[in-house]
Amino acid sequence: MNQANTSKSIVLPLIISIIAISFAAIFVKWSHAPATILSMYRMILATLLLLPVVWFKRAEFKKIANKEWLLLFVAGLFLALHFALWFGSLKLTTVASSTIILALQPIIALIGGVILFKERTTKSALMTMGIAVIGAVMVGWGDFGLSRNAILGDILSFLSVIAVVGYLLIGQKAVRKVSHWIYSFTVFGFAAIALVVYNLLTGVAMGGYDSKEWGIFVLLAIVPTISHLINNWLMNYVTATTISMSILGEPVGATILAAIFLGERLVGWQIVGGILVLVGVFLFILQQMKRYPKSKIQKN
Repeated sequence: MNQANTSKSIVLPLIISIIAISFAAIFVKWSHAPATILSMYRMILATLLLLPVVWFKRAEFKKIANKEWLLLFVAGLFLALHFALWFGSLKLTTVASSTIILALQPIIALIGGVILFKERTTKSALMTMGIAVIGAVMVGWGDFGLSRNAILGDILSFLSVIAVVGYLLIGQKAVRKVSHWIYSFTVFGFAAIALVVYNLLTGVAMGGYDSKEWGIFVLLAIVPTISHLINNWLMNYVTATTISMSILGEPVGATILAAIFLGERLVGWQIVGGILVLVGVFLFILQQMKRYPKSKIQKN
């Protein structure tokens, strides 16, 4: 397949991937179930969906050492925390505010690398990070006009970014010996277990939900997973850093879907701030691609 044909062939799958991941926020908004219940059933059902593929690759589990199992378990805890915080954020603030702040992930990942692994950065990277952070502050400032809950939702979204970066930083160091299928199945399973334990200990009702809620649980497990599967397939044709650009598509797609299905609207400050976040992250990722052309900027 030549480069021109490849470029054309990946456009539609990439668009489908962005739309699929953008629907995750809409499903959460449609549900009346607690955030930890939504997170738990997403992880349980996603784990079950991966089971048929994992069964054929089960021999890979023997490659995981005891220390790596511990790291995978911790990665699963961070993933559970990420979904619980992000879904909780969506219960309190708008889809646009929550997903725009979520787009700061690559920048928070770099900060984590600097702090934990003493990685070096550049002045230009710091400038683009500053643009994105200013935009995020403007998004939050716009939420001051909505309610105190909206501000809390913004904070939860930011904390969910830190959690998912922790998941990625631990996960990428944990195991490089197995396929993405085994890795995803394992951390999804650990995340599900952690959320089950949390809901049991805190007395959150794990049953008694109507058919609409169960439909949302299933959709939440399937549709975003489709995005991950498409991205895995696209890795055969483009770099991970190129695929990571789709992180900028999620806030846009989710905001459009929220306007259509939920009637949500942005105030002026948030529109300007959202644009600054997306521009800042876009420029940042471009710089990282030039600096590390073979690096992988991962997306959850």
